[in-house]
Amino acid sequence: MKAKHWGLILLALVIVVAGVYTYMDSRKVERTAITGYIGGEKIGLVDDPEVKKILLDKMNLTLNYQKAGSLDMIKLDHAGRDYLWPSSQTALDLYEKTFGKPPQSEIVFNTPIVLYTRGIVAEALVKAGFVTKTDGVHFLDMKAFLPALEEGRRWEDLGLPLYGSILVSTTNPTKSNSGNMFAGLLANMINEGRVVTPETAQAVIPRLQALIERLGYMETSSADIFSQFLKTGVGARPLVAGYESQLIEFAHTNPEDYAKIKDDIVLLYPVPTVWSSHVYIALNEQGKKGLQALMLPDIQELAWEKHGFRTGYNAANVDVSGLSVPGVAPVISRIIQMPDSQVMESLIKALED
Repeated sequence: MKAKHWGLILLALVIVVAGVYTYMDSRKVERTAITGYIGGEKIGLVDDPEVKKILLDKMNLTLNYQKAGSLDMIKLDHAGRDYLWPSSQTALDLYEKTFGKPPQSEIVFNTPIVLYTRGIVAEALVKAGFVTKTDGVHFLDMKAFLPALEEGRRWEDLGLPLYGSILVSTTNPTKSNSGNMFAGLLANMINEGRVVTPETAQAVIPRLQALIERLGYMETSSADIFSQFLKTGVGARPLVAGYESQLIEFAHTNPEDYAKIKDDIVLLYPVPTVWSSHVYIALNEQGKKGLQALMLPDIQELAWEKHGFRTGYNAANVDVSGLSVPGVAPVISRIIQMPDSQVMESLIKALED
């Protein structure tokens, strides 16, 4: 082959290599890192290597975060933050009342509020008539159970070798979403199963305060209280309010540990329950990229299969056959709406006093 031809081939190779480097450099320039506040229950998802890879490969995006309670993050300094990702629309309403409409917001996932307990407690609640089991799913009748909470009945009254009054441990409802939502559910039940309005809030508050005050110290993170529930046994926290997603995620990410407790942990679905809507709030144009990324089909699929967040337009009716967790309800139909943000603000203020 003539030297001229070799020269042309070499030139072509140089052009191709230069083009590749230019493309790679442009990819680096386009890569975006955003940061914001998220609820602790979503940390497992955001730290998931598969999720991180999809964000990088498809969106050139790195999602950084700092953990904060859903209500706390609205009050925190937003300087240098691109997004907020609380676990309720109440938080979005509070944001809009304080700062006005954000550049963009959308519900990314949904998950119902549930109670976690142990087998011995679930059996006692079934015998007492508070819980029914249908097709392997446990349902807790909130209307029937409320008097047991308010009257200070003791676990001993149910034949359990546990100390103290019947309580549901929650996160601090003035700081964290799961506690806030369970407080809203309790308020509705105190209001005879009707959503609390501004006109009925004042009548509900004294009874709600009495229930919450009996809980003593409360965690500020849903992830922390769930971890403590798993570690400290039935005597410390017989009943804990949390998210359905938490046990599904734990089972997937910690299969060996879950295998040791699988036969003892029971999911109770309150009847009625409330939806926790994980709404993403973009604070600027950079933050919008995070929302676009989280709505990718691949991310949405992983969110359910590995982390237990119900996604899409039919979140109330999902396929549970692929889950390793027994007792997950395929259909969530008995729902009551949360009080609106104005009412929840008044309830929160009363609980802070």
